[in-house]
Amino acid sequence: MQKILVLCLLFVVGTVSAQKYYTKTGETDFKASVDAFEPVEAKSNSTTSILKVDTGDLAALLFMKSFHFKVALMEEHFNENYMDSDKFPKATFKGKLKDFNMSDLSATAKEYKLSGTLTVRGKAKEIETTAMISKDGDKIVIKSFFTVKPQDFDIDIPSIVRDKIAKEINVTLNYELVEKK
Repeated sequence: MQKILVLCLLFVVGTVSAQKYYTKTGETDFKASVDAFEPVEAKSNSTTSILKVDTGDLAALLFMKSFHFKVALMEEHFNENYMDSDKFPKATFKGKLKDFNMSDLSATAKEYKLSGTLTVRGKAKEIETTAMISKDGDKIVIKSFFTVKPQDFDIDIPSIVRDKIAKEINVTLNYELVEKK
């Protein structure tokens, strides 16, 4: 009888710790466009993100070279001159969804406070925003938006192009997470 109880307990503990949802194809976009100039925007479809549903902990990792621009030269300048992507190849986010409860999720998106630390180019910045979270079948869908400034991450914009790049960069997240088994 004790062996059965121990096996049941191990199964329950294993199930609780396995309550993670993840994606390796999360979409992260940014826009730093100014009216009357060529759009400064890029998209990455390879953000890795993981959500611990029992705690609301959310983490994400993005390789800077996964951002793609419509203009190849802009992409080259982004990686070589602004982000120094060879030296700082990734951006990370580590945060928490306040009062997250998996049982509250439905097809109708619910708003949660999201706070954490965004690290880009080795510089950390605290982020506070909201996330709209819903359930689509077996997937958890997370959508969020926030702004950052280049100087938050010691990104120097040369004076020759300073007026062609927005003072604030709009970042949009769209992740569809599946249960990690």
